[in-house]
Amino acid sequence: MAQVHRILPDGCIDIIWSSDGRLIVAGPDTVATLASWAPGVRHLGLRFDPGCGPARLGVPAAELRDRRSELADLWGAGPARRLAERLADAGDPAWVLETCVAARPRHPALGDPLMPTIVAGIRAGLPVAEVARAAALSERQLLRRCRQMFGYGPKTLARILRLQDALRSARAGRRLAVVAADAGYADQAHLAREVRALAGVTLTSLLDPPPRPRRTAGDKPAGSCGQAVATAGSGANRSTWLPSGSRTVA
Repeated sequence: MAQVHRILPDGCIDIIWSSDGRLIVAGPDTVATLASWAPGVRHLGLRFDPGCGPARLGVPAAELRDRRSELADLWGAGPARRLAERLADAGDPAWVLETCVAARPRHPALGDPLMPTIVAGIRAGLPVAEVARAAALSERQLLRRCRQMFGYGPKTLARILRLQDALRSARAGRRLAVVAADAGYADQAHLAREVRALAGVTLTSLLDPPPRPRRTAGDKPAGSCGQAVATAGSGANRSTWLPSGSRTVA
């Protein structure tokens, strides 16, 4: 029987391989989606942290927003097919996925040296005008860069990153009023409204039971500037950070 999981927006882009042969790219979500895990199918993903995916994939993040695209549509049928075949035959498919993606040429026009400054300002809760000034950009330039790198504007990214920060804090057992204050919400009610708007459910339902691995190839599974994430079908729990900024979890 298939299992359904709620996938929360996190600003990331993922390349996802399934043991049934599928290779898809899951773009940055604006709201939660539901993913169905078919029995017996393993899923392996390479997750790119916010802003890191476009240079590796060769497409602006805005073109992938709220979409699940075939990798073949981005890289061509031949490269995608060869990668899928190598993954199917590999003893360590996570390593294969990491090395194959790392070996592909980057797209300099889709990279942005200001990305760390922009993300740091947004994570710090700075107003959009201050984030733009810190990056020596106009607000219009900042909006254009954010759409290309993250898939949406700085205000949407700020809401999503703040939600993820709040969830990590709440899952650590902190009181929700403290979680809300530390994450920058006006109060606990504001936190509750944002959770409902972005996740589609209450905060309590997200905290109990504990969260399972976050993404699947059926919808959007589970990669700093490329984190590889393997989920479903393995009892192991591996987390390895790579020099390229990727992480493998199996």
